[in-house]
Amino acid sequence: MTSQEESAKQELRDAFDQMIASLVAAREAIDDPSLNPPPPTARNLAEGYRYLMGYVCGAVERSFAEDPDYPYFKRAIPPHNKSTWDNADNLYLSAPIDGNQNYRIRGRAGDTRHWRGEAPTKPCAPWYVIFTAITHYTGDSGGLAELVPEVTNNAGSIDNEDLQLDADGRFEIHVGPTRPDGYQGNFLCTKTRLDSGVEQTATYLICRELFGDWEHEEALELEIVNLSKIGEPQPPIGPEAAVAKLKRTGNLVNHQMRFWNEFFATILNGYGTSAAITPYAYPPKNQSIQPSPPSATVGAGQATNIYAGGLYELAPDEALIVEQTIPVKPLYTGFNLCNIWGESYDYANYVSSLNNVQAIADSDGIVRYVIAHEDPGVNNWIDTTGHGEGMLSQRWAYSEVPDALPTVEMRVVPFAEVTKHLPADTSRVSPEERREQIRIRQEHSQRRFRQS
Repeated sequence: MTSQEESAKQELRDAFDQMIASLVAAREAIDDPSLNPPPPTARNLAEGYRYLMGYVCGAVERSFAEDPDYPYFKRAIPPHNKSTWDNADNLYLSAPIDGNQNYRIRGRAGDTRHWRGEAPTKPCAPWYVIFTAITHYTGDSGGLAELVPEVTNNAGSIDNEDLQLDADGRFEIHVGPTRPDGYQGNFLCTKTRLDSGVEQTATYLICRELFGDWEHEEALELEIVNLSKIGEPQPPIGPEAAVAKLKRTGNLVNHQMRFWNEFFATILNGYGTSAAITPYAYPPKNQSIQPSPPSATVGAGQATNIYAGGLYELAPDEALIVEQTIPVKPLYTGFNLCNIWGESYDYANYVSSLNNVQAIADSDGIVRYVIAHEDPGVNNWIDTTGHGEGMLSQRWAYSEVPDALPTVEMRVVPFAEVTKHLPADTSRVSPEERREQIRIRQEHSQRRFRQS
């Protein structure tokens, strides 16, 4: 072995050991009280280790496969790596970019007539689609100091309201710092400027595909290419790059674990102990903050979303009724439950989420959800999957913020008296119909996350 080979061997071994040390440090976020983990119930601990290993999976791909010269769309929050209080209706995709360069996205959607308020043939495109360039992958630094517009911000975005497609549903999006001269097609800007005049450059492109009709909607065909690298082979990995990627893997896991624990405790005031109450702090359990647009304070969320959230805590014989009054019809509405780690519940096998296609409004126009441990036999039941406490995540998508936002009211009632607190015409379902709902969810989830 040459001296150069011996040096590479040792550097790689040291980097691997450093990665393992970072993973051990990340493990502390599961049960060290000083790092603000969820209460150490047996289920929370088990889910904490799953959560950690999900980040390990994600960090390996991010570290060893991300390359802004040769990007591709990866599944950013797949079922084995849920986090950040993800939306159960969403296929999250991300691609690394250098916002100073130019890229081309090509894609194809199924029938999109429902994007224009018409009835589509089936199968069809996702209910709602949005592409956004972001300046920073929230949580990578490990500290809440990144939650300022100077670090965490959205650049350009384009959703299906503005997306130009041909008759076959095909589209192209030019992604870059400036629109090419004379170009009239779809464009996504990778630069943004703060009021202070500081210019920011995007480092990631995020695609969100939101599914409403889980039985008939299918994911987009997508590809992305750096226009300056077409036809050029990607250089092989060398020891120096491998060392950096090993270190990055450990750091990403450790930073993300610690960041989101602190985010829940401080920004959301999830334990009622935050020393710096933010406008996004959660009220007492079984109440909700009122809907509001996202900001850098809560990371690079979906630019067109209005968000609301809170915590529930229910005894086995209790239910939580959530009433949403929605004065302006949104493009999309979603409601799902998450554990304190920020993992959405198992939406493939439980009705732990509902959207505007699945939920049914009552005759007075109010959308009422029943959160309970058992099935009350109403269509708008959201299953806790046995979690006595967790998080409620509510979303409404609008291309422009409306003058009147949705409002939310919540109250706990005895489970045995649920129907007394609902209108007489509340939509009911039979056990057979509920099993059919779950069948659709199981099949859709396999299609959404298929590997080819």
